[in-house]
Amino acid sequence: MNLKELSTLLGLSQTTVSRALNGYPEVNEETRRRVALAAEKHNYRPNTRAKGLATGRAMAIGHVIPMSTKHEMVNPIFGDFIAGAGETYSRNGYDMVLTVVEDVNEAQAYRNIRSRHTVDGVVVHGPKMKDSRIALLHEIGLPFVVHGRASGIAQDYSWLDVNNKSAFLRSTNFLLDLGHKRIGLINGLEGMDFAYRRRAGYEEALKARGIAPDPSIMRSEEMTEIFGYRSAREMLAADEPPTAFLASSMICALGVRRAIEERGLRMGRDISVVTHDDALSYLQNGSDVPIFTATRSSVRDAGRRLAEILIERINNPDGPLIHELLEAELMVGQSTGPAPREAQ
Repeated sequence: MNLKELSTLLGLSQTTVSRALNGYPEVNEETRRRVALAAEKHNYRPNTRAKGLATGRAMAIGHVIPMSTKHEMVNPIFGDFIAGAGETYSRNGYDMVLTVVEDVNEAQAYRNIRSRHTVDGVVVHGPKMKDSRIALLHEIGLPFVVHGRASGIAQDYSWLDVNNKSAFLRSTNFLLDLGHKRIGLINGLEGMDFAYRRRAGYEEALKARGIAPDPSIMRSEEMTEIFGYRSAREMLAADEPPTAFLASSMICALGVRRAIEERGLRMGRDISVVTHDDALSYLQNGSDVPIFTATRSSVRDAGRRLAEILIERINNPDGPLIHELLEAELMVGQSTGPAPREAQ
């Protein structure tokens, strides 16, 4: 059913029906209710382009992906986040626009988006320390929300993040309580804010127990299976190998397990592993009993909620900025156990 047919059915003008569906205050509540019920009954959905013309909005949300990180588009973590955000966009009548650009053109891409009015707001992914995109988006006046945080930024902004420092402090303490003293850290790129915070939590837990962090058992790189495998293999071949590993993602943890098994060792008995689990749809951490002990936080839920925050920002640009910090839950699985007696 189109707008004209719905208007004829209700005996109202197309303008009145459109304004009722779009929340204009001059439409009385009884008319608004009658239009909404009829639209639901007859499965009417407003045309996005027409709605945009009526409201002066593009009715679209942007995601700008630099070429150096275009692999993010096939990363299951990014995929789950986008799936969650997409549910919120769809429910609120917004389309999603993905833009892949050369790194050197990223700032200009945001300026072009703003000048062409192709989207009403953007999500900032993978914030770095002192991320320059935040100042740029403030300057050009494009509504945005950051998935994560950027340390060292003086300007305030809306963000949603997982408490990465707390999660890794808790994970490290869990391994220390099991008697592990040499804990290898397999972290993401530490120019990224989340990885910086995770290392801070790990080091704080060690220092509180009188253990000096050892750079020889710390690695930082893009979080892939091969990175996890190579890092664990190198550390396990050292004269003083770790008895446990703390990994920044399930993907890395799979590589760590491969390196452990390659040496004829058993994960959970000979070597313990704790990882971070984004509760991924297509990479689940076991069923009834988790395979990996993990700090768990759903990236899909984060996508849903961040999209809600951004739409609220678009609707109310002068409203208060929103800061939401999610706590990860520590789930004990089959990958951890007491440190070997000789290590204790």
